[in-house]
Amino acid sequence: MPIGIHVSISGSIDKAVDRAKELGCTTFQIFTRNPRGWKFSDLKEEDTKNFRKKLASSDLVSPLDHMPYLPNLATPEGQIYKQSVHILTAELKRSAALGIPYVVAHVGSHKGKGIAYGIKRVTDACNMALKEADNNSMILLEITAGTKNSVGSTFEHLRQIIDGIRANSRVGVCFDTCHAFAAGYDISRKEGVQRTIKLLDEIIGLERVNAVHANDSKGPLGSGLDRHEHIGLGYIGEKGFRELFSHKHFKDLPMVLETPIDGRRDDVGNIKKLKQICS
Repeated sequence: MPIGIHVSISGSIDKAVDRAKELGCTTFQIFTRNPRGWKFSDLKEEDTKNFRKKLASSDLVSPLDHMPYLPNLATPEGQIYKQSVHILTAELKRSAALGIPYVVAHVGSHKGKGIAYGIKRVTDACNMALKEADNNSMILLEITAGTKNSVGSTFEHLRQIIDGIRANSRVGVCFDTCHAFAAGYDISRKEGVQRTIKLLDEIIGLERVNAVHANDSKGPLGSGLDRHEHIGLGYIGEKGFRELFSHKHFKDLPMVLETPIDGRRDDVGNIKKLKQICS
């Protein structure tokens, strides 16, 4: 099973590959630039070549490029929206240059304008970015936790966005376990996992689910709380992860952990725990 974590690009972006290998990852996720600002520099040609060379000579598969924190593809605010589309476009181009197949995108907040408005904004943003970045990189829409005014916390939201995207083959879904659970999909027990997978297949199609963010949840079912917990120590629990990742589709997807680092466990500990659960 491809299991990994989000790794740093500090020093130069190619060092992310080294760090992923050192931690025993078989996949990984990065930001291609500072995730907390709007401005960014072009990728250096030498660093890009080194990244691709290291990736090609490794056993790492299907890495993920995660969008920075500031963009909001559903916002009604004109300047923020323009900048958000610009960054999505840039990330699609940067990921293609690096040989990364997927760009994971937070769907965003409609800021009180309503779900239908937010879905239209996200759909338009994706269409503009995919047209401008004419390559093979895909956008993976990440399911959200259901916080106030958020778009993308139901499978129906994601389906509507997908249906509105013209380059349909270049859009998929990143299934975040914590977010899905917080949004009300009970993946903590066998019956709930089976129902969730059935709904996911009926509404979106399992073939659209291309990656997983594997995180336990500090908040209870349907809480709307986007608070990640160590694997097996939250409300989803070991049984939930075992059931989900025993499914034939999910066990082959790249799984990236975004779990805490504290006195109880670190990244290596969470990778080990997930492998133990899935074995």
